[in-house]
Amino acid sequence: MPMSHHLLSVDSLSRDDVDHLMRVAARMEPIAQRRQVTRVLEGAVLGNLFFEASTRTRVSFNAAFCRLGGSVCDTTGFTFSSMAKGESLYDTSRVMSGYCDAIVMRHPELGSVTEFAAATHVPVINGGDGPGEHPSQALLDLYTIDKEFTRLGKQLAGAHVLMTGDLKYGRTVHSLIKLLSLYAPMRITLVAPPGLEMPSQLIDLVTSRGHRVEQRDSLAQEYADVDVVYTTRIQKERFTAEMSEGFCLSRDFTVDRAFLDTRCGRDTLVMHPLPRDSRPEANDLDVDLNGDPRLAVFRQTDNGIPVRMAIFATLLEVDELIERELRPVRWFVPSRLGVDDPAL
Repeated sequence: MPMSHHLLSVDSLSRDDVDHLMRVAARMEPIAQRRQVTRVLEGAVLGNLFFEASTRTRVSFNAAFCRLGGSVCDTTGFTFSSMAKGESLYDTSRVMSGYCDAIVMRHPELGSVTEFAAATHVPVINGGDGPGEHPSQALLDLYTIDKEFTRLGKQLAGAHVLMTGDLKYGRTVHSLIKLLSLYAPMRITLVAPPGLEMPSQLIDLVTSRGHRVEQRDSLAQEYADVDVVYTTRIQKERFTAEMSEGFCLSRDFTVDRAFLDTRCGRDTLVMHPLPRDSRPEANDLDVDLNGDPRLAVFRQTDNGIPVRMAIFATLLEVDELIERELRPVRWFVPSRLGVDDPAL
């Protein structure tokens, strides 16, 4: 497919590119759900370079590559990296390219992954660059919305999506709002604490593509026609000292069962890129929604595997070979993974 050699930003994806990835991800479902096995990337090596804390995203990329038959070399943190000795991104990129067939990189600095990718022809995937973007997360979010809408008999065209929380530093919402803007016009409501609003250039981009964008400062209003609530953790690690001093998120930004029951519709979906801050004082996505079928966050994380498999298969040009080597798994696989997972 005519997709960029790297996946650094949603900006590099056309609507055709996204549709292709969604189709390939759907073909990956039996493998991701542990019903079938393929070895199309047997012998290939992934370099997973995570210079910022991560468990879920790092392991998700690892699992996706391994389920295609490849193997993974992991690096986590600056302390155990040659960058702690002053090595440049350019040198690290060129060296790792000699070892690996694909590289996933997460880094706390905006633009760092793009700088890293400039030194190599080996496919590089942006696993998150500071407050910038997280394209694979946005793709799995879109895939989740599409699957859930299909189940509920809804369409993306004309949908109402509510994004709330840290819209300034939350890189997942930056990528997702751009991805959604490639589709038929919809309504997007943005609710953020003061100082954490969505960057104006992203709002301008989305409105220029025909979407209706509204900004609010509280969840204490009616949202009965909202189809998706996408909430994010406050990224305090990216705050300046001045912002951190005295910052306290009020209950007005908490997404919990009471908010859904009293202000939203009966089939409103709740999504979150995770991790959520489960401490009561954090006022993040509340744990009282665990087991509620409207809570899609764990189905969302599960969907990360087929989507990231699709990304690897497409970038490494084996997306048309998947069906050739499929065979059934030989181990026990439970029907539901979590004790609170609802039967849909």
